Amino acid sequence: MKPHAATVSAVYVVKELIPKLNAVEKHIEQAISVVISTSQLPAEIERYTKLQAEFQLELAMIRMNLEHLLKRYCHELEAAMNDPRQDVLLTLDQHESVAVDSARVLYQRVQAFQTEGIL
Repeated sequence: MKPHAATVSAVYVVKELIPKLNAVEKHIEQAISVVISTSQLPAEIERYTKLQAEFQLELAMIRMNLEHLLKRYCHELEAAMNDPRQDVLLTLDQHESVAVDSARVLYQRVQAFQTEGIL
């Protein structure tokens, strides 16, 4: 039996996933850069520098695999962007599925950090 293929809505990709990923990336860079540049504590600078590198690596992986998704479904995504009634389900390959899930988890992680006052 073939495993169930992961799918995602084209509208979700263009209206939620990509904007949230962009917002997360911008927030992470700004918040961590401020902490690193204003901190006087070497341990804190090291901790946030490592955290920044982790986020950058995760974002690079997500973006690389989302780029593949965007190229494969460029016409469907463009149609959904111009008219949400043109929404379709996009079938994800294994790497794209991991990227979408990772983007969701990263967004939730950053929200939790914001709630805790870490970022």
